[in-house]
Amino acid sequence: MAWFRRNKVGINTATENKKEAPDGLWKKCPSCKKPLLKSEQIENQYVCQYCNFHLRIGSAEYFSILFDDNSFTELFANLRSGDPLNFEDTKKYTDRLADSYKKTGLNDAIRSAHGKMEGEELVIACMDFAFIGGSMGSVVGEKIARSIDYCMEHKIPFLLISKSGGARMMEAAFSLMQMAKTSAKLALLSQAKIPYISYLTDPTTGGVTASYAMLGDINISEPGALIGFAGPRVIKETIKKDLPKGFQTAEFVLEHGFLDFIANRKDMKSKIASFLRMVK
Repeated sequence: MAWFRRNKVGINTATENKKEAPDGLWKKCPSCKKPLLKSEQIENQYVCQYCNFHLRIGSAEYFSILFDDNSFTELFANLRSGDPLNFEDTKKYTDRLADSYKKTGLNDAIRSAHGKMEGEELVIACMDFAFIGGSMGSVVGEKIARSIDYCMEHKIPFLLISKSGGARMMEAAFSLMQMAKTSAKLALLSQAKIPYISYLTDPTTGGVTASYAMLGDINISEPGALIGFAGPRVIKETIKKDLPKGFQTAEFVLEHGFLDFIANRKDMKSKIASFLRMVK
């Protein structure tokens, strides 16, 4: 009965040169759990081709999608947060910042750039969730304020892409002050009759929702984005009631009048460009 046994003569049983897939080549869709090839993600603008789930992306990806030929000039790139409160909990704030600089390659939770979208000039400020949860600190507020000043000086529309867990607790009142600061700057932009487009992505919460994210001349969102102030768990525990189905999704927010429309990420560039041409 030895006929079925494998003949190992001449076979190298020790694999010395293992071929492994490079890190980041595949990503599992958080919704349908199907594997997505990196090249397919880029081609589909980081939208799952199976279930239309919009993957979370950062400023680099949004700039490449929205700016013509991914060509832009970054503004105020070197701004970094200080530590005015000498904050420390489980770790010093300065250490958290240093870790985030190293991990993300970013200087804070927002980047701002000037470029063209379908030939129309505009400034885009885009938040990065990877940097301390996209939290709004003094640098986020300052970059938005300076971007608005730049738009008023050059008569250019302003697009702000929100993706944030809310205010940055490590800066306390310095962070909360940014809500009033950015809202006041947006009022000046409105008085100058320069369009402001607020683009809400998953998640947009806390002080960001309570300020600049909901103050657009048009407020738009991607499908399924979480949009709210406090989280569903906190609200449920506070009011002691079950929340409606789909609560705090973009679709729920649209139904209750806080959004103008929801659009697939792949359609967003053309829709925003159409709006810019309409208001010229």
